Amino acid sequence: MKIALDPHMHRHLGPNELCRKAAELGYDYIELSPRDDFLPWWVRPRAHKERIAQFKMALADHGVKLASLLPMYRWASPHEDERVAAVGYWKQAIEIAVEMGCDTMNSEFGRGPSPDRGHKSNCCGGHYTHESSEAAWWRSIEELVPVFEKHGVTLNMEPHPEDWCETLHPALDMLKTIGSKNVKFLYCAPHTFYFGDNMARMIEEAGPMIAHVHVADTYNHKASSGLRYIINPPGAKVTIHQHMDMHQGEIDWDVFFGSLAKIGFDGIVTACVFGWEDRADASGRFMRSEIQKYVDKYWPVKGT
Repeated sequence: MKIALDPHMHRHLGPNELCRKAAELGYDYIELSPRDDFLPWWVRPRAHKERIAQFKMALADHGVKLASLLPMYRWASPHEDERVAAVGYWKQAIEIAVEMGCDTMNSEFGRGPSPDRGHKSNCCGGHYTHESSEAAWWRSIEELVPVFEKHGVTLNMEPHPEDWCETLHPALDMLKTIGSKNVKFLYCAPHTFYFGDNMARMIEEAGPMIAHVHVADTYNHKASSGLRYIINPPGAKVTIHQHMDMHQGEIDWDVFFGSLAKIGFDGIVTACVFGWEDRADASGRFMRSEIQKYVDKYWPVKGT
């Protein structure tokens, strides 16, 4: 099992400082999320040969490894020019992963309207639907899966609130129909209450498809008659979720880790807390220690 840090709250640090920080906080692995000098949000990778070499040296110098690379591209855009560009960026990102010695990547289905919200404008104008985003994503995935397979890289996918696919189902069904051992599922704990109320059953249903989990806490937005969050004006169409330290929200961590142990999970566990950059170090240390407690409790033989 790999316990990794998503260093988004430390993204201002250069490669050497970032790797040093991860090691200081107790992590042997990093899940490298988008950052402007490597794999920026939505645009072409900026990880040139010199920077890749710097990052590899920093990882080696501080005894840290890459558990995963996390690119974010508009591969589900119904605008063909956006989609084609995104596929090209993905291919470059896969090559970077190989160069970095990283055999795992993870991402989301892509920004777009969720199934229950109908039409929605995108940044380039015009309107599109959940169905057009899904069709675009399938065109992209059909081109990219052979590339993942060729390079021996696994893609772990998560549905995300407000994406065109934001729930456990149909995400699992779609990933299973791909039928590739290089495509797996990422269960993001702070998205649990968008998936449903029975976390143990959902983890059981996903079973061996789960190769990667994100660990952070959140509130149950459906609790207290739907007033866990109070939004003004009432009825405004907004999507809110948190990525907080464990025990600050309402995830039952014994159920979460216990259910993962029951399905034989032995993948990547990423501490994925955002929004508290004024206490990023304290959060990172706490999450590393707390995750280890549950790993030792439910995987007493395997450990980390």
